[in-house]
Order: sequence, then structure tokens, then C-alpha cells
Amino acid sequence: MIPFFFIITLVAMKKKEQIQKMFNEISGRYDFLNHFLSLGIDFSWRRKLVNKLSYYHPENVLDVATGTGDLALLIGSLNPEKITGVDIAVEMLSKARQKAVLKHLQERITFQEGDAEDLPFPEESFDAVTVAFGVRNFENLQRGLSEMKRVMRTGGVMMILEFSHPGSFPWKQLYWGYAKFMIPFIGKMVSRNKQAYSYLPESVSGFPSGEDFINILIKTGMKNATRHPLTFGVATIYTGIK
Repeated sequence: MIPFFFIITLVAMKKKEQIQKMFNEISGRYDFLNHFLSLGIDFSWRRKLVNKLSYYHPENVLDVATGTGDLALLIGSLNPEKITGVDIAVEMLSKARQKAVLKHLQERITFQEGDAEDLPFPEESFDAVTVAFGVRNFENLQRGLSEMKRVMRTGGVMMILEFSHPGSFPWKQLYWGYAKFMIPFIGKMVSRNKQAYSYLPESVSGFPSGEDFINILIKTGMKNATRHPLTFGVATIYTGIK
């Protein structure tokens, strides 16, 4: 008989590998679709996170699930000493490195392959840890957040930008109609990957947001956990201090 823990490990690996494969496959159209499907609002969301981050004057920043590096590159405007971006999708990282060169930030920003749930860094390494639209993809959310906390210095800040659940009429109805029907339809046409843009609304609908996510941060051991809803609650910036 196969041990139960071994079966669980295989299932977890399979899902993580599927996510890795999916994002590698859509890396060429990822940026265009992100900005197009969000009507360009995602730029302002990241900018607001960076504006909040500037208050802490971080010198060494880790951007988890960095993807093609949009948030990491924007953090470069704060002139920290070093930024490190990690992701499991190597094709996404390749795009991030190309963008860093175009912005003349390749000396300050390093992109490397890495698993958010097993970060390849020692404890107390970073002043700030950020992630934009990536925590939904963690196989084990609590473990991923705990790893982010582990590599943060005491007093450091964690900032998470993630989709959330609009609660008021008509934004709730408009958002879910757009997310469930238009995003998969347009995403499939442009990326030629049906799974990727069906996955997005599915992952958002089942993910904790608002006070539920704040409670998870507190359970992780983060202090002064707060949330800042954006665009009628479509997205939220969560902040916590170690």
C-alpha cells in the first residue's frame, strides 16, 4: 500500500507542475493580456503598492511569484540596494530579465527560479517581501506565507496585492460576469490556452479575501495586518509587519 503522505505529495507536485507549465506556455502573451483584460488598471494597483512600500525605505526586497517582473521593476523606482524576484516558471523569468535590461535595472534586480513554499534564502534576509497576484497559486497558502515571513527581517514589511471579492451592487455582479465569461473567452483567443484564463476566475472565487485573508496573516504571525481595497474591491493590498 502506498503511504498516504506520499499520495498527498504526488498530488501537490502535480498541481504545482501544472501551474508551472501553464504560465510557461502563456509567457509570450502574459503581459499584453494582463494589461488588456484589466483595462490597464493593474498598472495603478502596482503603483499604489509601491507608494505604500516607499514609506518603509527598504534596501533589500524580495518579490515572490514575480512572473514577468512588473512589480519588481516598479519597485526599482524606489532605488533600493537590491531586488530579487523568484518564480517557478522559467519562461516568465526570461521575459522579466529582458524587461530589466530595457529599463537598465539588470545590475540592481536579479531574477531566479524559486518555489514560494521553499524559498532558497536564509532567515532574516530581506527588509520587505512582496507578491502581486501570486498567492492564489500557492499549493499551501499558510506554508508560502510562513516562508515569506521567515526570510523577512524582524520589523520588515510584507505587502500582497491580490484579487478580492467586490461586495456591493452592481460592482459585484459586473465583476463576476466579466471574470467568468469575458476573461476566459478573450484569454483563450489570444493566448490559445483555454485552461489559463479559465483558471483565473476559478482561483479568485475560491480564495479568501478581505478580513478572511487578514486573519490568515495574523495566524501566520504578522503584526498590524491591514487591507486597502482597490477599484470597488476588485483587488486589495494587504500589509503586515514581522
